[in-house]
Amino acid sequence: MNLMKITGFTVEKLEDPFGILSGDRYELYLDIEVDEDDELHLENGLRLKVLYVAEDGEGKIVSYSLLENTTDKYIDLALEAEELEIVAAFCKENLE
Repeated sequence: MNLMKITGFTVEKLEDPFGILSGDRYELYLDIEVDEDDELHLENGLRLKVLYVAEDGEGKIVSYSLLENTTDKYIDLALEAEELEIVAAFCKENLE
């Protein structure tokens, strides 16, 4: 079984204008490739929108959404635990 592959990304640091939230928050869009027989496979491609929080050298995924690449249509599926680990490691590595 091949897991997903992250082929590109964009990231934006989100500002907290009121200073209420602790840590730094980031919104990432990850371009994802999966095998054709994977339930996540879409002909138009797949993107993952991730809200990630980094604080005191630690980070975590707060939320994520799967989107069709060309339309940004929400896809009502969940990532498997191994896939979430890949995404979390990618976010941590690229935000340090």
